[in-house]
Amino acid sequence: MKIKCIAVDDEPLALELLSKFIGQTSFLELIGKFSNAIEALGFINQNEVQLIFMDIQMPDLSGMELARILDGKKKSDQTRIIFCTAYHQFAIEGYKVDALDYLLKPYSYEDFLAAATKAYQYFEKLKENSSATVAKESSSPQEYIFLKVEYQLVKVMLKDITHVEAYKDYVKVHLKSKPNPLLSLTSMKNMEELLPSDKFMRVHRSNIVSLDHIDSVAKNVIHIGNHQISVGDNYKEPFLEFLSKWIN
Repeated sequence: MKIKCIAVDDEPLALELLSKFIGQTSFLELIGKFSNAIEALGFINQNEVQLIFMDIQMPDLSGMELARILDGKKKSDQTRIIFCTAYHQFAIEGYKVDALDYLLKPYSYEDFLAAATKAYQYFEKLKENSSATVAKESSSPQEYIFLKVEYQLVKVMLKDITHVEAYKDYVKVHLKSKPNPLLSLTSMKNMEELLPSDKFMRVHRSNIVSLDHIDSVAKNVIHIGNHQISVGDNYKEPFLEFLSKWIN
């Protein structure tokens, strides 16, 4: 597998070094290099770009601003960013825009290769997840999903998920096998689309439950282990319909 990538840096020497390192890495394919983020954005809008090696401080449009634009266009899963900068204070901002990694200048080829390898592993798992989705649609039932947890994709078995809870810009995925939930940078809407509707139901704007893990229901409260989850007014009708089938 070759990862299609571009290099973006307003410093000519830094841009040439990035291009050199990409060229000597067998699983990377350099399809463009740019001295400013505006040109890079135009190229990204017209071409399939999987990985961006990019400086942060650039004139006109910064690397951080470009990352936010891509996130707004919902390209953050298919197009990942590795920041290359001389300023370590940008690391937290990089995390907020879900950067895949962060290279601090001056960096060696060994540092570069470690970040590139992380990207390779990410896209391999993304491909595996996509293949699993196709297989599920064509034949066997879905058994697992992949979730973004920090800077990696984590395989989660569906039968292990008890419920999902909204938490700021994240979701908490509660598992039967672990005492602490997984914290994933995604939305409840995305989780609702990802989880099979015959096994999971959204019962509140902040909660999705596994139907197989419901222990009991009292009035409008669902009990799953030690957790009590209220059924929201907008979700009562489909849940009551499910309950009527459960009782019968």
